[in-house]
Amino acid sequence: MVVIEKKIWPEYFEAVSSGKKKYELRLNDFDINEGDTLALREWDPATGEYTGRKTEKRVTYVGRFKVNQLFWPREEIEQKGIQIVSLE
Repeated sequence: MVVIEKKIWPEYFEAVSSGKKKYELRLNDFDINEGDTLALREWDPATGEYTGRKTEKRVTYVGRFKVNQLFWPREEIEQKGIQIVSLE
């Protein structure tokens, strides 16, 4: 098990910390796997500083995607965007 620490903005921190938001959309610029722990430190972009709050969540699934390898044509993605649906 590996612990990976990342910043998270205040508007997302509370939803993740409370368990309401059960996903993270991240740039695939770091290695993370099922069973790892994602430690999210609240970052205030207005002040450019950490707030001191932190939450840790166990990773249960990792999906890696490239825009040109998704199910929809790139033009539709650019026009409509993508949404992520959290399930329980």
